[in-house]
Amino acid sequence: MLGTAVEVAMSPSPTDAPVLQGLWECVRAGQERLLLSPYLPASCAFLTHVALSAPFFVLDALGGVSQTVRSWRIDRRSPPSPRRWLSCFRRLLCAYLTAVLPVTALLSAALRSPALPLRAPSCWQLCVEVAACFLLFDTFFFFWHVCMHRFSWLYRSIHQQHHQHHMPFALAAQDASSVELLSLLLLALGSTWVVGCHPLSEVVFHILNSWLAVEDHCGYDLPWAVHKLLPCMGGAPYHQAHHSLHSGNYAPYFTHWDKLFGTYCS
Repeated sequence: MLGTAVEVAMSPSPTDAPVLQGLWECVRAGQERLLLSPYLPASCAFLTHVALSAPFFVLDALGGVSQTVRSWRIDRRSPPSPRRWLSCFRRLLCAYLTAVLPVTALLSAALRSPALPLRAPSCWQLCVEVAACFLLFDTFFFFWHVCMHRFSWLYRSIHQQHHQHHMPFALAAQDASSVELLSLLLLALGSTWVVGCHPLSEVVFHILNSWLAVEDHCGYDLPWAVHKLLPCMGGAPYHQAHHSLHSGNYAPYFTHWDKLFGTYCS
């Protein structure tokens, strides 16, 4: 497995990352039972997504009084109303409670290691593992997303709910059918499993993954957005084009797969 090679090549020495090691020992001492809970992946995915979406709810509210905020919006029409946010939140909560949480809990109980490693990763190992997870997840998502668009029965039964939003907003990043939500969480978990991530690297990946998904759907081309710092990423304008056209720009974050297969839309 890829993770074995990564672990052997970057096994941290006792002085590799004293800050990370101290943090990891603190977490293990107080929260090991929580970290091993089979309910943790889905619960954290939901709570992190809602928490990271909250600032954009504030931005939507400020758009009514701030010209600067309105200038950041990709689509200059009115932002989604609080009622749309609330309706989206209810659908998300229902999907997680009825499908995502129980299924991922069963899988986690069967597949996760019963113990946490004693050592933290080095800073280099953490960065490499997180980067590898993003590239792998981006690849998995691209081909799965293309399939959901190219096969009409997959689109109607799985993906169509997500495309009800021609003008997406932050919370709507996960406004999808239970099957699609579950598939995306499993792709993320599968990416960390293939890479063989340390649990600390896995946590960092999932938090950053949630943030990028929210930023891609937020409807704002922010001056400090990640795609402004990393030109290899598409960002919110790239994904807004996908929702407007219902085709093209299938990769979630990077643009290389769309450019390679001719599905890139500027």
